[in-house]
Amino acid sequence: MTRPTIIGLTGSIGMGKSTVAEMFERAGVPVFDADREVRRMQGPGGRLVAAIEAEFPGSTDETGVLRDKLGKLVFGDKAALARLEAIVHPAVAEERGAFLIEHAGQDMVVFDIPLLFEKGGSEAVDVVVVVSAPAEVQRERVLARPAMTPEKFAHILSLQVPDADKRARADHIIDTGTTLSQTEQAVRTLIDELRSQSRV
Repeated sequence: MTRPTIIGLTGSIGMGKSTVAEMFERAGVPVFDADREVRRMQGPGGRLVAAIEAEFPGSTDETGVLRDKLGKLVFGDKAALARLEAIVHPAVAEERGAFLIEHAGQDMVVFDIPLLFEKGGSEAVDVVVVVSAPAEVQRERVLARPAMTPEKFAHILSLQVPDADKRARADHIIDTGTTLSQTEQAVRTLIDELRSQSRV
């Protein structure tokens, strides 16, 4: 049995990746959202809560992982971040595998992975789609977020592959510097294009 074409959807902070993922879902393409899965696994009764509490005492309570508290423990500490990723990443990979089995009958699925290039995930997908926007649009979006500062934004950018590099390595680019309707049309056009290629 053939498996679905796997679209790797990625983009730097503030580029509109989550919005584009929703557009794929509205078009009927199943989306595995890595961030959403992490939030679920770190929520009340989540499978990662005990392991994270053991590694980072005081970072959880009955509601699950206290993301702000955990963030302060790992922010700027590469060793701590690596310990957290060693807990989270294998669990995400397992959930992604289960998602692929669940949607084996689809012609395509989307893996929404923020750090696709940073963590070497591009090898596990068939098509890489990068969501991008002009730098000034990105900055305006990010700095409008609660508790975001220019310093925090700069630090996050320093951990991510630059947008220009992502665009150069992409198979397709979705520009979100346009209107929402134009972006959604670009997504639907891309889906049609990928379907026509798969039939060749």
